[in-house]
Amino acid sequence: MRLGFAHEQALAGVAPDATVVFVMNHRSNMDYVLVAFLAAERTTLSYAVGEWARIWPLQQLIRSMGAYFVRRNSNNPVYRRVLERYVHMATDAGVAQAMYPEGGLSRDGKLRPAKLGLFDYMLKSFDPAGAHDIVFVPVALNYDRVLEDRTLLRALDSEAPRRGAVYAARTALGFIGHQLGLMLRGRWYRFGYACVNFGAPVSARAWLEGENLPQGVRALEKEARFAAIQRLADRVMGEIAALVPVLPVSVVATVLLDAAEPLDELELKARAQAMMAGFETRGAKVYVPRGDRDYSISVGLRQLALRHLVLESEDGLFRPSETDRAVLAYYANAIAHLR
Repeated sequence: MRLGFAHEQALAGVAPDATVVFVMNHRSNMDYVLVAFLAAERTTLSYAVGEWARIWPLQQLIRSMGAYFVRRNSNNPVYRRVLERYVHMATDAGVAQAMYPEGGLSRDGKLRPAKLGLFDYMLKSFDPAGAHDIVFVPVALNYDRVLEDRTLLRALDSEAPRRGAVYAARTALGFIGHQLGLMLRGRWYRFGYACVNFGAPVSARAWLEGENLPQGVRALEKEARFAAIQRLADRVMGEIAALVPVLPVSVVATVLLDAAEPLDELELKARAQAMMAGFETRGAKVYVPRGDRDYSISVGLRQLALRHLVLESEDGLFRPSETDRAVLAYYANAIAHLR
């Protein structure tokens, strides 16, 4: 786990009495653990979590980390009113929070548009002249290995048969057994890098002033209020998109999918290094392990080769596995918007 970039100067300028809300893209169920771990020295976070986590032992673990559960598809007006009041009270009390405005995990690796529910609950009764400002901190995550990648891609296929708890348990045990076997044979490697970037905070007070809404959105009709909140959400999501870490696996996957023919290692590394330089020129946050680009590309290639997502021929040429191009595209999609 790595902290790739943090806008320390801007973060240090956040008022001590402000309500801080970390706004994140959602890549993996490990996001909760990753951000809570990296933010632990600064604050304890209260998370909005989907109902998928209400199973043993995840429910107990995530709740102990400060999470509250959200029924995302509930149209019950009483439930929505209670949730709104809960979020309002937490925000008004200055509780540090974290949310995933995409409304769920990315199924194809791409960023999803923001849902406005939690933004609305926080801003609906916000008084810019009140005791606490609300400060939205954009946070971007990326992984070299998302353990749920194939499951997420399978969810895109509406015709795929549902797999029950027995299949899930058997798959999990098989995965653990395979990893233990690799360890015993001395062939086990870590799953690459998980990286988080923290951007410059967006003050609700300053944003409302810039929108010429000195009284906040409280007095606006619902349609106008949501239009204003949409502009704020778009700004925060734009910051998150620009902050997404460019990691080795995403770079190598992109190079191989772009190539019209198999590549030898030298050509693959040359294209990957040129791509990384291009990302840096455009201001993207490229994470280079050990400060060594050659090592970085080797790590990405090794991860994909170990999973048989990339195949090496006898003459040393690398090509994508035709049956797993969708998995490669999942990792390439994480940085596609930065190209």
